[in-house]
Amino acid sequence: MDLVGQSVELYGWVQIKREHGGVVFIDLRDRSGIVQLVFNETYNRDCFSLSSELKPEYVIRALGEVRRRENPNPNIPTGQIEIWVNEVTILNTSETPPIGVVKQEDVSEELRLRYRYIDLRREEMRNNIIMRHRVTQAVIRYLDAQGYLSIETPFLTKSTPEGARDFLVPSRLNRGKFYALPQSPQIFKQLLMVSGFERYFQIVKCFRDEDLRADRQPEFTQIDIEASFIDETDIYELIDGMFKAILEGCYGKSLETPVLRITYNQAMEQYGSDRPDLRIPYRLFNIGSLSVLKPGELILHGLNEGKLFYGLLLPFDDSMSRKVLDGYAAQAKEEGIDLFTWLKGASEKSGGAKEGKGQSSLSGPMVKLFQDGLDSHIELLLQSGSSEAAQITGRPFILLAALGEKRRVLSFLSRLRTEKGQAAAGQDELQFCWITDFPLFEWSDEEQKMVSVHHPFTSPKSEDLGGINNEPLNLKSRSYDFVLNGIELGGGSMRIHRREVQEQIFTLLGLSPEEVERKFGFLLEALQYGAPPHGGIAFGLDRILMLLQGKGSIRDVIPFPKTSSGLSPLSGAPDIISEAQLRDLGLDLRK
Repeated sequence: MDLVGQSVELYGWVQIKREHGGVVFIDLRDRSGIVQLVFNETYNRDCFSLSSELKPEYVIRALGEVRRRENPNPNIPTGQIEIWVNEVTILNTSETPPIGVVKQEDVSEELRLRYRYIDLRREEMRNNIIMRHRVTQAVIRYLDAQGYLSIETPFLTKSTPEGARDFLVPSRLNRGKFYALPQSPQIFKQLLMVSGFERYFQIVKCFRDEDLRADRQPEFTQIDIEASFIDETDIYELIDGMFKAILEGCYGKSLETPVLRITYNQAMEQYGSDRPDLRIPYRLFNIGSLSVLKPGELILHGLNEGKLFYGLLLPFDDSMSRKVLDGYAAQAKEEGIDLFTWLKGASEKSGGAKEGKGQSSLSGPMVKLFQDGLDSHIELLLQSGSSEAAQITGRPFILLAALGEKRRVLSFLSRLRTEKGQAAAGQDELQFCWITDFPLFEWSDEEQKMVSVHHPFTSPKSEDLGGINNEPLNLKSRSYDFVLNGIELGGGSMRIHRREVQEQIFTLLGLSPEEVERKFGFLLEALQYGAPPHGGIAFGLDRILMLLQGKGSIRDVIPFPKTSSGLSPLSGAPDIISEAQLRDLGLDLRK
């Protein structure tokens, strides 16, 4: 609506003040943006005089006439107009802020968090929080349209193993007993399926007492989804549609569906990670499986012992100095890899040659590790080592290779793939994928026992049910993760809905019958009363916003986050409590 010539009433904060003789310009800011106020001495002398009292971050009320600007500002939505003020009221004054609102230079994150209410006034932070709202509303609208009901689950529940430490809350009315804040609503959403609420979702706070990093906080927001009478394909289609709605509705971007699906085994073989960054075009490949090559005695001995020989083919550049390569070799040795080696060369089509055969020139320690044939088969290496062979063929290249135990080799080369491939990754590109068919269990060196890869309520593949007790570490699960640019946004699974299968899983995980009954008795009992087949997924809303907003930390998309040590510089939490409070809870603190 064109407001030029009309009178308007505005409220907000003084952002910038500019004085030009008999005219003062002020940028007035609220959450919707900024607009220019004009205090003209000829137009209104009283307002012009009062403008001398206005300072940055004062809160004011202004009445005035909308006029077209003589010098429009195309960089802001209100850049075509300005408000000639004829009445102004100071609603509150402000001290000079300890951190900048328009610009911040050399400001520590701790200081930003200490004065978060000022930090949130910045346009960048304000936009992050507004987009958080819009994405949340897009999710709610989409799931509501799909027939999902938003249902709340308890915050005060009991401690159960979820893969991280619980935050515990002592009970005053039940001395010596503790509530736990939920790491997820997992069990309760399964109980809702038993209750007959076939489609559930919740945007919910969850809590984990774990070491923090850029994409972790002790309290975080989860998009939690569960449904009955579905299978994995239903989840894939639902979530593909949800992210399509988010990208189109909030960011004006398209998403091609169905999103690519990769099995866990494929992801590990090709990328060395179950969270591959698909913006990076390079893949790992099994050099030892190329029968046309003739490895020497050292490699052949390792292959005969069951070791694997994998490679990573990259374009060569000046960053691959001998010093860097020697550093990789030292890292590989520290990580228990038997051999790290490399091969440098160039492959090019002999332009205009009658035969059109490739020619190559190879150097590096890897050349000596093969009996013969390596030079003549370089094109095969190129085609095997990259999903974008054309990016390397015709250019100088380097092949990094490692021999050793499979898990260590893949992990090491995956890290090099990420490190060296970032330059080839489009920074504004969004590459989603599904990772499916995870192992059901894995061995934990830390706990010295078998643990669930996802959680103990994940269903094994139906064809694996008969072998649960035979080779459990070989079992596959009906689980899946949703990954964006090398970061897991969320994960889920089809759940166990039969009591006898759930009891078998608990036994394999080393839980005693007494422990199972104490922690999960109510769930096992519920599974006896017509529990339907069901499954679901959960996403970290904070991580989604971090990536879509192009930020490096989830703290930038959370209104009031904690520091990396779990502290709140703003409120001073956590803090001590009084002796009286401790007595009420029946607690004594150990010094």
